[in-house]
Amino acid sequence: MPITVMIVDDSSFFRTRIRGLIDAHPELKVIGEASNGREAIDLAVRLKPNVITMDYEMPMMDGISAVREIMNRQPTPILMFSSLTQSGARVTLDALDAGAVDYLPKSYENVADGPSALKKALCEKIIAIAGQARPKALALDTAPAPQEKPAPAPVGRRKRYAQKFDLVMIGTSTGGPVALQKVLTQIPGNFPAPILMIQHMPGSFTGAFAERLDRQCALSVREASDGDTLKAGEALLAPGGMQMMFTGKNRLRIFEGDARLNYKPSVDVTFGSAVKYYGKNILAVVLTGMGADGREGARLIKDADGVVWAQESSTCVIDGMPSAVVKANLADEVIALNEVASRLVEVVTA
Repeated sequence: MPITVMIVDDSSFFRTRIRGLIDAHPELKVIGEASNGREAIDLAVRLKPNVITMDYEMPMMDGISAVREIMNRQPTPILMFSSLTQSGARVTLDALDAGAVDYLPKSYENVADGPSALKKALCEKIIAIAGQARPKALALDTAPAPQEKPAPAPVGRRKRYAQKFDLVMIGTSTGGPVALQKVLTQIPGNFPAPILMIQHMPGSFTGAFAERLDRQCALSVREASDGDTLKAGEALLAPGGMQMMFTGKNRLRIFEGDARLNYKPSVDVTFGSAVKYYGKNILAVVLTGMGADGREGARLIKDADGVVWAQESSTCVIDGMPSAVVKANLADEVIALNEVASRLVEVVTA
C-alpha cells in the first residue's frame, strides 16, 4: 500500500508541482488537496492521509491554527513548508510547537522545474515521518555500523559514573526543536557545566530558535559565535549552515567547513573535536533525528572513556540517529525524552 499524502497550500501552482514530485515516487500517492486551513481540517478527518504537507500563510485559517485543530481531531504527521527568513523561522517553530513534525524550505524557484534534490528531500521526509521503512535508494545512511563486543545498554538501566562532567553536548535533527525545548526548560540556571546543542537547521533559523529557548529557560541560551568561551549555566546552539569545533578547552571555532559534509552543523564534527580537550569528562546525548549523524562522534567519545546517552526509540519523532548509536553499542544509557533533563541534573551535579 502506498503512503497517502494530502497537500495544503493556497497556491495552485505550488500544489501542482508538489503533487508531481510526490506522485512520481512509487511508494507515495497524493489523495487530496486543500487551499486553506479550514478545508484542510475537513479533508484530514474525511480522507485520513498518512502525511500532510502544509503551508503556513493561507486565507480563512492559517497553517498553524490548522495544525492545532488537525492534531486535536485527526492526529496526522504534518510537514510544514517554510520560507528561509527570520519571520519564517519563528512561524515554523510555532508550527512545530503546535504539533507539526518537520519542515522544508519553500521556494517557488526550487519547485518550478521539480529538481531532483527537492524531490529526494521531500520524499525522504514524507516516508520517514509516515513511520514506514525507507527503500535503500532513499536511505540517508545505508552503510552497516561497525559492531563491537559490549551489548547495548538496555532501556531503563542507570549507571553510576566516577568522572566529573565538564561538558554536555546534545545532537539532534528531525523532532529536535521540540525535544531540546522539553529538555532545556527543565534544567536549572545554576547547572554546573556548559551545554552545546547541535541541531540540523538552516542558518536563518538558529538565531530565532536560540532566542526562543532563552525566553523559555532558566539557563542562558544563545547562538554560538566564533571565539566564544563556554561557561557553566549557559547553553550554546551551533549556527545553521556552519560547523562548530573546539580550538581549546572552553573555546569554540565557528566556520563554514567542508562542502562535502552532508550536515552543517554536523554532530560528528562537534562531538569528535571535543575529545581532544575534554576526554572522559564529556557527556554526549543523541536525540531524535533522521540518519546517523553523531554515531562516529559518539565512537570517539567512547574511545576516550566519555559517556554517551541515546533517546529511547518510542519517544523519538524519528529514531534514526539514536538508534544508530545504540546499534553500534555506543550508548551507556537509553533514556526516554521526559527523563533526560532530570537525569542530566542528577549526574552532572553529583
